[in-house]
Amino acid sequence: QVQLVESGGGLVQAGGSLRLSCAASGSIISITGMGYYRQAPGKQRELVATFTSGGSTNYADSVKGRFTISRDNAKNTVHLQMNSLKPEDSAVYYCNLHATYYSGNLPRYLEVWGQGTLVTVSS
Repeated sequence: QVQLVESGGGLVQAGGSLRLSCAASGSIISITGMGYYRQAPGKQRELVATFTSGGSTNYADSVKGRFTISRDNAKNTVHLQMNSLKPEDSAVYYCNLHATYYSGNLPRYLEVWGQGTLVTVSS
């Protein structure tokens, strides 16, 4: 199977920075999309930043210019550098992966969510 391990997050004051990382492991053939979503209390989960299969990036308008997503293809890892954090950025951040992998000898497609990491920005 395929697993995601998330790291980073925590408590920071407004204007500060945090870095999240997400590493995928398992019998991965190819990654077609990988990135982060977030969910604040009482709100729906929303896209923060992702890589698409073509290598392009998508950012939520609310984080453009402040957050940067990067990836290490050799390690199947993405990083989310979050700068100039605001209290409204407080949420649980979830890593999301779309990939093909080997199930036995057969290639299959799956979507996986990480366990989530809490980011709290104090005012």
